[in-house]
Amino acid sequence: MPRRSATLRAVTTLFLERQHLARPRASALTAGRLRRFAEDVGGIQLDSINVLERAHYLTIWSRFGPYDRAWLDRQIYRRRLLFEYWAHAACLVPASDFPWWRRAMLDYRSRHTGWSGWLRRNGKMLKTVREAVQANGPMGNGDFEGRRPAGRGGWWSWRPVQHALHHLWMTGALAIHSRQHFQKRYDLLERALPDALGVEPVSSVEFQRWHIERSLRAMGAATELDVARYLTFPRFRPGARRAALRQMLERGEITEIELEGAPGRWLALTSDLPALARAGRAGTPSHGTTLISPFDSLMWHRARVARLFGFDYRIEVYTPGPKRVHGYYTLPILHHGYLIGRVDAKSHRADRRLEVRHVHFEPWFAAAGSPPSGTGRLDQDEAIAGVAGALRSLATFVGGDDVDLRRVTPRRLRPALVRSLRSHREQSPV
Repeated sequence: MPRRSATLRAVTTLFLERQHLARPRASALTAGRLRRFAEDVGGIQLDSINVLERAHYLTIWSRFGPYDRAWLDRQIYRRRLLFEYWAHAACLVPASDFPWWRRAMLDYRSRHTGWSGWLRRNGKMLKTVREAVQANGPMGNGDFEGRRPAGRGGWWSWRPVQHALHHLWMTGALAIHSRQHFQKRYDLLERALPDALGVEPVSSVEFQRWHIERSLRAMGAATELDVARYLTFPRFRPGARRAALRQMLERGEITEIELEGAPGRWLALTSDLPALARAGRAGTPSHGTTLISPFDSLMWHRARVARLFGFDYRIEVYTPGPKRVHGYYTLPILHHGYLIGRVDAKSHRADRRLEVRHVHFEPWFAAAGSPPSGTGRLDQDEAIAGVAGALRSLATFVGGDDVDLRRVTPRRLRPALVRSLRSHREQSPV
C-alpha cells in the first residue's frame, strides 16, 4: 500500500498550530488556555538562566503576550494546574497527565540511573531527608546542613542531600511544592498534590504508547528521531520505543507518510491526517510575530527546526564568549511562520530597560529573497514592524520602559527597525 504524502509546508503549519503559534500574542492568557497549551505541547521547560527572563515565563509570553507572573505561579503552585517533572529536561507538565507520569515515577525506582552506586551507599540519607520533609513541611536544599564535597564543580559535586532530594522527587516520594527565588521547595507528594495517591498509574506498555502519541501530537508529523528527541525522559531501554511504534503502526494508530523533498520515513497519528490535509491548504503557516525562548518546545530538537524552517540554531549560553556567533541568549524571530532572524537581549531590571544587543536577520530575509522552507517573499517592512512590536511587548513584559537597540545585521536594516520601534512607542498608551 503506498504511503500517504504531505508537504513540508503542511507539517510546519501543523507543528506551529500544535505549538500554539498559529497566531502568536493574539489571545490573552487564561487558565483554560494555559491548560490546553501545556496539554498540546506536553511540557513547558524550566531553566535557571535569568539574563532576560526565566524560560517558562518567556515560552508563555511568546504565545499570549504580557501577563501577570504571580497569577501564573498561583495556577502552578496553588491551583496545581501544572506540576514539575522531568519530561524534556525539567518541565511544567499538565496535572491531567499525572496517571502517565506516575508510571514514570514508579519505574524510576528500579531503573539504572547512572548513580545507583551512590544510592546503595546513601540509603540512610534518603530516609533522613524524607523524614525531615515529612516532619517539617516544605523544605529546600538550603534547609539541610552539610557541605558540598571537594572536587570539580557540576552536577556530580552536589551535596548528598541534593542527590537525595532529586531522587525522591523523580521517584514520586516528594513533589515540588513551590519555589522561592526560583529555588525548589519539596514536600511529600500526597501533601503537595492531595489527589495523587488515589490516581491509578497506567501500565508500562500504556505509558510507552502514550509517550509516543504525546510527542507525535505535539509535532503533527515527525521522524522516529524527532519522536525520541521531543520528550527525552524517560530513556527507554533499547528497542522499546521501536517495538511500541511497530505495534501502533500495526494497530492503525500511526500512519507512515512521505514528505515531498524530505527523505526517510515520517510518521503521523492516523487521527491527525485530516488536520495535516487542512494544514496543507492553509494560506500561511501562521500569522503574526513573536520571539522564541532558546528552551521553547518548538526548538527542542534543533535538527528538526533546520529541516522544517531552514534555520540553523544553537544555544550559545554554553559556548565560550569568543566563540559565540549571535550572542549569549538569542531568541529566534518567528514571523508569519518563518524564522527570519534572532535577537540577543538582556533585561536591566534596576534601570527598567530592555537592552537589545544584536538583531541578526537571516541572509535570505535581508536580501528580500524567498524563505528556504517556502515559496514567495515576505513583506520586509511588515516583518520589521512585527519585530518592533514584539520587542515592545517583550520590554513591557520584563518591566522595561524603553528598548535600547544596539547592533543590527545587516546595518542597512537598522533605520527601518528604529523607525518602527519609535512608531510603536508613540502608539502605546501612556
